[in-house]
Amino acid sequence: MKISDVRIRFVRKDDSKLRAVASITIDDCFVVHDIKVIEGADGPFIAMPSRKTNDGEFKDIAHPLNTETREELRDAILAAYNEALAEAD
Repeated sequence: MKISDVRIRFVRKDDSKLRAVASITIDDCFVVHDIKVIEGADGPFIAMPSRKTNDGEFKDIAHPLNTETREELRDAILAAYNEALAEAD
């Protein structure tokens, strides 16, 4: 798997921990939108796209199946996020 593109859209809400929304392209042929970049206690982290179920829970609608892939996605998205932050300053 090759992450061929990462796009970051900043979210400007002062009362929210949501900082940005990312879209990734995998192998130049598959796109995943709405990956959230959230500010946590230990720094930013990502949350995969999800939907609210009838009982009020949120379930991921797309997610990596193993730790290595999750780490690769996280690292690529957070690197692009930090680069976009630096360019915005």
